[in-house]
Amino acid sequence: MFSKYQLLRIQRAIVVQRKRALHDLATLPGRKAVVSQGTPGYSAVSGHVVTVFGCTGFLGRYLVSKLARMGTQVIVPYREEDEKRHLKLMGDLGQIVPMEWDIRNEDQIAECLRHSDIVYNLVGRDYETKNFKYADVHVTGAERIAKLASELGVQRFVQLSHLNASPDSTSEFYRTKFEGEERVKSVFPNATIVRPAAMYGHEDKFLNNMAIWPIWWKLNYGETKIRPVHVLDVAQVLANLMGISQLPGTLSLPGPRTLSFEYLLDLVSAVTYNPPSRAPVLPKRMALAVAKAAQAAWWPLICPDEVERRYLDDVTVPGDWDAVGVIPDEIENHAISYLRRYRSADNFQRPVVLPSRLT
Repeated sequence: MFSKYQLLRIQRAIVVQRKRALHDLATLPGRKAVVSQGTPGYSAVSGHVVTVFGCTGFLGRYLVSKLARMGTQVIVPYREEDEKRHLKLMGDLGQIVPMEWDIRNEDQIAECLRHSDIVYNLVGRDYETKNFKYADVHVTGAERIAKLASELGVQRFVQLSHLNASPDSTSEFYRTKFEGEERVKSVFPNATIVRPAAMYGHEDKFLNNMAIWPIWWKLNYGETKIRPVHVLDVAQVLANLMGISQLPGTLSLPGPRTLSFEYLLDLVSAVTYNPPSRAPVLPKRMALAVAKAAQAAWWPLICPDEVERRYLDDVTVPGDWDAVGVIPDEIENHAISYLRRYRSADNFQRPVVLPSRLT
């Protein structure tokens, strides 16, 4: 048996001190040199400085975690002090740099991206408020960030959109997402547009919402077809873009399968061992009326535009996962991780039984 001291000496003898080499040098599109240092990982230095607007959102926190784990210095713009505290722990000392910002303040935006070589804009609104309409955030705000990034010489710009972004959509959310893409490309021609489908994960408003408010997912009799994607897969795609020198254009990121709301409700019921909801299917006019009335509340359960989206199928386009080296996961592989909390104590350890697939 070796002592602890002897094991440490053996480990030091086996692990050769890593020295800088040619593979540590990366050249950005503007010929700026980026030199990494140290063994890749949490305490390394990748040489990149990245700004993630929307870092406190559902997708943003996972992207920040993946970037910081690669040794990247991440600028995390925030609006509320309490919303960014957990991000500080995702990187080593000095890697996570919080900076206060407002989407209407150009000076604050410029300060957040002044030293960055890649900027991610993940900012979005699920519903409108009196201070921020869809166009204020998805169009004007995105254009403002991209314009300042271009003027300050930022090398890469990544704009998050949606798989269903379209100028002809009946949903204002999807229309403004498309208009935001066009505005960004007009001021930053080499921008990368990322279009993921609806995302699910631990804090999502997808599987969790189905378990709590199934009545809103029975609209259109559950016949709406969507292609959900795991939030960690989308975050990995965004993180991988940092290592790709140039990838302009649009990346579509649909889930691996097309599923109906009816199947997803059956999946939630089967995984949680809770009986299917007996709530009636609301007519569209009644659902819109309820949503408009609920919008007056401080925290609306659902907005009218979201009701409209529940009647729209996801577009049928091929995925661009191969271009970024990611294979998307099936939702059944992760459903139990996010839905076990809704099981009763008697059913908590019971096996997972999946329903038959309905497409």
